[in-house]
Amino acid sequence: MIFRQLFEPLSSTYTYLLGCEVTGQALLIDPVIVSLERDLAEISRLGLTLAWSLDTHIHADHITAALELKNKVGSRIAAPAFDRLPCADLAIEDGVAFTLGSLTLQPIHTPGHTAGHFAYHGADRLFSGDALLIDGCGRTDFQNGDADALYASVTGKLFTLPGDTLVYPAHDYQERRVSSIAQEIQRNPRLGQQCSREQFRATMANLNLPYPTFIDYAVPANLQCGVCPVHLPENVQKYCGQMTESTQG
Repeated sequence: MIFRQLFEPLSSTYTYLLGCEVTGQALLIDPVIVSLERDLAEISRLGLTLAWSLDTHIHADHITAALELKNKVGSRIAAPAFDRLPCADLAIEDGVAFTLGSLTLQPIHTPGHTAGHFAYHGADRLFSGDALLIDGCGRTDFQNGDADALYASVTGKLFTLPGDTLVYPAHDYQERRVSSIAQEIQRNPRLGQQCSREQFRATMANLNLPYPTFIDYAVPANLQCGVCPVHLPENVQKYCGQMTESTQG
């Protein structure tokens, strides 16, 4: 498998590029619209052809590049069936494998951050979206979030994977790139260390996080697979404009 982890600094989002060495086809997990040209350049540099984009959930902090990628290079859009997006070419369902050449991902419905959130498990890697972050997890106070549901998703589904499974989250705000299931079980301050459901519920209820800066524009845009609003306030225009530089690794 060809693999690249790409970082978008504005929303601290990781996009994952997976390529099949047999067919030369590629998949992008959680592509960000401001990094579209960077991602396509990396795909071209590797001699791959983008076949699919795949999102973990309806994002609130950035706009997906799914539709723009489809318009630009003809890639198809895969998205969780739960969200019933009319713009998706494939509705991802829990336990129904997604295959691209020699690559296979097992979708895992992991509600809690959002009701329709999915993680994707392939070989030794878990693309955990916002359900499980490094030493943390996504918030549960909007988009039908539910602390009890997230606790069940992570402890009852993700934490049952082999301990050496690598955890690649959708975000990290401290420049960390990868964890493992064993590490998160051992030291995640919200969900690990044998944390009880009651303890987790109390933790999430007392986070007192600010209202997300971009949510009122991102969610409607992502329900359309990524359409930048026509009129944006000046302070959030950067979330749709093409960035000239974006850190990647």
